[in-house]
Amino acid sequence: MKAIWTGAIGFGLVNIPIKIFSATQSSSLDLDMLDRKDHANIKYKRVNEDTDKEVSWDNIVKGYLLKDKYVILEDADFEEAMPEKNKMINLQTFVKLQEIDSIYFDTPYYLEPQKSGEKAYQLLLQALEKSKMAGLGTFVMRSVENLAIIKPYKNILLLNKLRFEEEIRDTEELKTPSSKISKQEMDMALQLIKMNSKEFDISAFKNEYSKELMKIINQKSKGKRATIRKINVENTKATDLLEKLKASLA
Repeated sequence: MKAIWTGAIGFGLVNIPIKIFSATQSSSLDLDMLDRKDHANIKYKRVNEDTDKEVSWDNIVKGYLLKDKYVILEDADFEEAMPEKNKMINLQTFVKLQEIDSIYFDTPYYLEPQKSGEKAYQLLLQALEKSKMAGLGTFVMRSVENLAIIKPYKNILLLNKLRFEEEIRDTEELKTPSSKISKQEMDMALQLIKMNSKEFDISAFKNEYSKELMKIINQKSKGKRATIRKINVENTKATDLLEKLKASLA
């Protein structure tokens, strides 16, 4: 794995030098886009809107449109905005994980201590384990400020980026259901949940779609035509709800 950020965790007056690594990888198939006519690979080019000429990465800068004119930002400008957050994840407070709604959780990352910070890293890890708390703070990565939670995970520290409150859309624009539920319907729904309840086991779930898609790819590579299975989803009407619950429990 290659580190994507290098800096430190601020724990009181203790600075713990760490490296950040991506904790996830895609399990989807890597599909290329091709021209239907000759199966040539489709490539993206960075093209100047005015000249239609391709622009190299070295000549690309970032700009913000302000009053019909672009203000160009250089690397130094991003660091100058909040230099301490470009190099430091300052743990401002400690919270209980169960107090954070799952809607706020975003991307997970592994944290690895640098040589000079191994003991301080171990101290923070064990302190979080014993207190059953997680550290909450902010830092800047790739020119973006991130809210983050740091918690113990399999004998290492795991950083989870969190969404800011302003990034969560309001639910008021959605239609809220107002149907009346009978006691019998509720009792059966609770019974159905109880009957199918078990301890959470992530290993029981696999990316089955990618496997099935790979089977089709192998069939087509041998000149075979894939069988198309048509699925018609029949939505349950309110009048049929009790009958469907009974059938589910049978």
